Amino acid sequence: MRSLIGSVAAGLAVLLAALPILAACDRGGESSDRGEDQAVVASTAEDALPAWLSPTDGTEPARWLAGREAGHPLPRDAPEVRDMRESLDRARSAFVEDKRMIANRTVQLGQMLSEIGKTESYRALIDGLGEVASVRGRHKSLYGEMCQHYYNTRAQGADHAAALARLEARETPREVPAEPAPEGRP
Repeated sequence: MRSLIGSVAAGLAVLLAALPILAACDRGGESSDRGEDQAVVASTAEDALPAWLSPTDGTEPARWLAGREAGHPLPRDAPEVRDMRESLDRARSAFVEDKRMIANRTVQLGQMLSEIGKTESYRALIDGLGEVASVRGRHKSLYGEMCQHYYNTRAQGADHAAALARLEARETPREVPAEPAPEGRP
């Protein structure tokens, strides 16, 4: 009985620890996809840079990401914000995740890379991984999964270009050779 209570308590502790992570996860699409009865209330002003973009955050992902990289909030029409917006727009067409999740995962990847002394700009990460995902054609990729593979490759010593090349080789659809016709048949 004591081990059952301990197992339940341990499971509950894991669940409670995961709640903040789950709260930052995707809730099924862009806010423009939500119905009128599911209105999202902005919980963050556009002049602040929260640590992460939550599903109810009204901050534009491109502005947040460009501001994080600059180290301070940027105006909506800043060139860095426009460039980041273009990168996120291109990435959104290649990945399953929405722009908010792509932005969050990019910051997470940037922090992980920084910890191992291999920093890259957020745009270089988004554009590079988006380029790799584009080889899949109409099939979208998972940005979070691709970030993890990119990180693992970089942690093994590859530079940015080599890591992207390895990912591209992994993502490129392989043609399956046709089976030879049975003997005696054309």
